[in-house]
Amino acid sequence: MKKHFLAFSLLAIAVITASFTVKHNAPQPKTVGERVTWYSWQEAMELNKTTPKKLLVDVYTDWCGWCKVMDKQTFPNDTIAAYLNKNFYCIKINAEMRDSVNFAGNTFVWVSPEQGGGRNGIHTLAYSLLDGKMSYPTIVYLNEKLERVIISPGYKKPEQLLPELRFTAEEIYRNKSWDEYMKQGK
Repeated sequence: MKKHFLAFSLLAIAVITASFTVKHNAPQPKTVGERVTWYSWQEAMELNKTTPKKLLVDVYTDWCGWCKVMDKQTFPNDTIAAYLNKNFYCIKINAEMRDSVNFAGNTFVWVSPEQGGGRNGIHTLAYSLLDGKMSYPTIVYLNEKLERVIISPGYKKPEQLLPELRFTAEEIYRNKSWDEYMKQGK
């Protein structure tokens, strides 16, 4: 009886431990068809040096419900995933991550709540990308020169995201405002 109890206890501990294992990689949407390829900030910067592409930066937090809905319903959409993989380097940035990021001669870091970083702390890269307007999810589009093109806050269904992707990837923003583009019927 003690052997069974011991075996059961060890199994229970293993299951509980596995459920609390922290994953440091950006969340990957699960889908049967096409999948978005997500890169780390550093990977995308390196790739952009040799093969320039626009960048889509998905700024999220672990507690953001609408961020999770986009990960499950918008990004796995086959049309969206295929378009993203063809036209963008896609990056997920957790606005509360604690890892430092070196970019453009600057080191971006996590700022604790005690230092004025909000309730859970805030990463200065996310703060910089969003011009301090912290709402999640927010997508930031950068051109090949890493210049910000658009900041697009809020949850988007696939049919709402696709025109935005085209507006950026096809550089329609150079000749038309977003409102003009939307009025013409995409």
